[in-house]
Amino acid sequence: MKKRKKVLLIIPFINQFIQKDIDFLESEFSLTISNQNWKIKPLVPLFLIYQLFQMIIKVPSTDKVVIQFGGFWSLLPSIVGRLFKKPVAIILHGTDCASIPNLNYGSLRKKILKRICRISYKKASILLPVSDSLIQSKNEYNSSYSNQGIKYHFPNLNTPHLVIPNGLDETFWNCESSSTKDENKCIAVFSKSQFYLKGGDLIIELAKHFPEIKFQIVGIEDNDNLHSAPDNVAFSGRLNHIELRKAYREAQFHFQLSLFEGFGLSLCEAMLCECIPIGSSVNMIPQIIGDTGFILNQKKLDLLIDIMKKAIATTNKEDLGKKARQRIVENFNESIRRELLINCVNNMH
Repeated sequence: MKKRKKVLLIIPFINQFIQKDIDFLESEFSLTISNQNWKIKPLVPLFLIYQLFQMIIKVPSTDKVVIQFGGFWSLLPSIVGRLFKKPVAIILHGTDCASIPNLNYGSLRKKILKRICRISYKKASILLPVSDSLIQSKNEYNSSYSNQGIKYHFPNLNTPHLVIPNGLDETFWNCESSSTKDENKCIAVFSKSQFYLKGGDLIIELAKHFPEIKFQIVGIEDNDNLHSAPDNVAFSGRLNHIELRKAYREAQFHFQLSLFEGFGLSLCEAMLCECIPIGSSVNMIPQIIGDTGFILNQKKLDLLIDIMKKAIATTNKEDLGKKARQRIVENFNESIRRELLINCVNNMH
């Protein structure tokens, strides 16, 4: 029996897509996971001290080191990995490649954290962004901070990279034959802190011009005085995966009007549930949507109103929704990510 290689995985938390990667890696390697709650900022110095001893003990006996996100937790594993000549991969997801100070978004807007990310990325053997736009991108959707990506913020960085897109489970995210779409209903998914980042202000203004259409925002309990919302906007709060799938199945259109988007998981989930996508011309969003929906090239309400009118007038909505699903199945399913990730880790040196 072939001996399984040992992989040390560093994570700052566990969520849906990190758990998927854990499952992928556990299927092929002998996996050890290091996870502290790095969100508790006062404890970061103590976590670093603890992590230093942990890395000195664990890294020499492992074959590979994989880190989710660049951040405080990536510094010592990348340095100690280099010291002991162990290959280190850092998976980049978006916030670790961006700086948008006016929206309080992006790790690279913070001076110390930016320095830590720079050192981590430089020491790593390879960087694994979920989108090529995280390496370098420029968009005209919003004039402020249109340049992003690690090559923009760290122009002298020479660490090799390999794009491994996120992958989704098309067997779970689907639209059952018994499901009925609510004619022209629109859905968007984001939290209160992401309201402006994800275009919530634009969606609210759009809803005022289409009072006959239902708009649903998942992730916010109510408008929290963020923006005055008309009666045709419903705030659903946080939904579990079953509830969210049901909401996607009922909606006909999905909005992803982000100012910056590392990948767009909710966009892909909605498309798998045969929602017609309406997205901003930012990062990987146009690549995900392709010819299955509508792209807003600039953050302007009048342009979005025109797109909404065209979307409503579309006569083949059912076919377009099925086409949106097929695009995700063919390009961004979890089996593709699993194969690319495992092959990359196996071949790291």
